[in-house]
Amino acid sequence: MGEEKAKLLPFYLVIDVSWSMDGPSIDAANDIVPSLLEALEQNPILSDKVRFGLVDFSDDARVQLPLCDLLEPNLFVPTLSTRGGTSYGVAFRLLRKQVELDVMQLKADNYSVHRPVVFFLSDGAPTDEEHDWRSAFAELTQYDRQSKVGFPMYPNVIPFGVDNADPVILQSLIHPATGNKQMRMFLMDKGNTPAEAIKAMAEILISSVLSSGMSMANGGPGVVLPDPGQLPAGVSSFTADDEDFL
Repeated sequence: MGEEKAKLLPFYLVIDVSWSMDGPSIDAANDIVPSLLEALEQNPILSDKVRFGLVDFSDDARVQLPLCDLLEPNLFVPTLSTRGGTSYGVAFRLLRKQVELDVMQLKADNYSVHRPVVFFLSDGAPTDEEHDWRSAFAELTQYDRQSKVGFPMYPNVIPFGVDNADPVILQSLIHPATGNKQMRMFLMDKGNTPAEAIKAMAEILISSVLSSGMSMANGGPGVVLPDPGQLPAGVSSFTADDEDFL
């Protein structure tokens, strides 16, 4: 029998850097990766189970941190800056391309790869045409197992919404939306500030990365999300069927 392959779970943070994120919001966003790095330094065994990449988007989308082990020596943590509008479509298209490249590379490096996880954080509604970004999202997430049509490496998608993000649109981005592996979305509570909500959402992301890595280390499944009753103050979570936020 062949040697059992080491298993990895790729995480991506895809973050809106449109002009409306300028100020405290982008400052809070820039604290996310250093905070995750610090958490992994305290749990170094988990770095053998997870990989992390950072993509930002406005009118264009850019890979700011290629998928990597955050505990790699001499890792450069990029600083995000604001620019342009809020094109969801460019983010989804770049993400599809990047996920495919990354998964193929990991498999070529003899890893077994769990389904990737995408945390998608936005503070506003998309500025590109709805048919465009919905088409791009379908190309990222749709796959038919029988016909093998679509994108077999599709990720789990967990939307995070702050400030003027449209909760109905974000709810439509939860993927999978049904089944025993359905994901959730997280929204800023009324009365909270975007920056504080982003800090709370960073806690959720870090908790998920650590819990998922620990689950894998113990032979469990992939992504683990925090219990809705144990979220940081100022944010709430919803399923694709919830209407409480309306």
